[in-house]
Amino acid sequence: MKPIDLNNLFPKRKIDFEDDELFDIAVIGGGVVGCAIFREFCLNGAKTVLIEKENDILEGASKGNSALLHTGFDAPTGTLEQKCVQRGYEEFMKIKDKLNLPFFNSSALVVAWNDEQLAKFDGILKKGFDNGVKELEQIDEKELFKREPNLNTHAKGAILVKGESVIEAWSTPLAYMKEGVLNGGKLAFSCKVEEGEFLDEYWLLKTPRINIKAKIVINVAGLYGDEVENIKEKDSFKIIPRKGQFIVYDKSAYDLISAIILPVPTKRTKGVVVTRTAFGNVLVGPTAEDQESKTDSSTVEETLKMLKNKAEEMVPKLKYCDITATFAGLRPASDETYYRVKIDKEKRWITVGGIRSTGLTASLGLAKHIYEELSETYEKKEPVKIEGEIVPNISEFASRDFEKEGYEKIVCHCELVTDREIKNALKGTCGAGTLGGLKRRTRAAMGRCQGFNCLANVAELCEKESEI
Repeated sequence: MKPIDLNNLFPKRKIDFEDDELFDIAVIGGGVVGCAIFREFCLNGAKTVLIEKENDILEGASKGNSALLHTGFDAPTGTLEQKCVQRGYEEFMKIKDKLNLPFFNSSALVVAWNDEQLAKFDGILKKGFDNGVKELEQIDEKELFKREPNLNTHAKGAILVKGESVIEAWSTPLAYMKEGVLNGGKLAFSCKVEEGEFLDEYWLLKTPRINIKAKIVINVAGLYGDEVENIKEKDSFKIIPRKGQFIVYDKSAYDLISAIILPVPTKRTKGVVVTRTAFGNVLVGPTAEDQESKTDSSTVEETLKMLKNKAEEMVPKLKYCDITATFAGLRPASDETYYRVKIDKEKRWITVGGIRSTGLTASLGLAKHIYEELSETYEKKEPVKIEGEIVPNISEFASRDFEKEGYEKIVCHCELVTDREIKNALKGTCGAGTLGGLKRRTRAAMGRCQGFNCLANVAELCEKESEI
């Protein structure tokens, strides 16, 4: 087999509109919140374009998170974050079956490991009830160990949160983007917005590939939100990247826990979580480390050891399970605690910044909030009816492609990914535009061997099949 340059497998995507085309809405940023806002405006009849500086969605903060759907029981009471988290939860539940989005209602347990943490339970319960979350219940040690027999016997008790759930963090925004495109939305990848000018009636956004005109700009650029914001207003806020490191235990660990195991939170972070994943593993993390770099997602051996020790202290049998992957994600925290959402109707610019770890759950709620806050109206239309699966299932919550007839071979044996899945993931306007994007659409090269055995075959398929 000839050597394949992985960096050149995915040339820049085509742009299927002209630079004199005027859009109603330009959404800058292809993370989960940007994809949700893009979808919302497309469904409501707005002529919308999604602009992303990379060659695929989820190349920034959204690609590395805990993949949990939150009830908002511990969200800051009375804030926009609380409102959007809970509305986002409700919206997700309405559309998950239509869009074929993986979902597992595992419930969560906020576990107290000492008397000091146990003493905080009254406050946690009160906050949850104040936030309108009724399915909260304090349970004693006996009930806790009945539910979770593999927990360390040092646990003092827990709060059961019945609505907390595990979802799949990559198919979800992919489905939002696809539904937006089905309803007339346009995509502009590899288009970093470098300059912009407000010309009274519209914004002219300048990228290296094309200039884009839009009546309204929505800045959802995540880690680079403050830099994009400088186009409109200098130094209005600062993004402070917050690194979260994770470890992933092998599939043999999956049955050691049932619920999401949450710590008693602090003011700064929800702390280290132990949870099952949609892919049959156990995930531990994240940490919360502020840094200056917006690109450094490296892991630190000492920190990973700390996570391993903490996980195995909580669930001792994890020490007999292999760790098959480690990674770090960067969350776009800001110089304020709360979401940085600002609507400037005069300048026709909406800022959606500082959306931290709750962004996956809050995304649909934020999209509804932004759409409703704009006074402009668009010609309503009936959304395009979805025929078949808008995204294929890659989770363990439903049947996988390898269980169906018609594929030629298994390409990735660790994650049981077929050649048909890879070929399909490369097709069409919303097909994979990066190797990471292909992995997130199929699970290829993300198992025990991390691509050691399959990546050459994956790359060869990409070279043959890519339509980009």
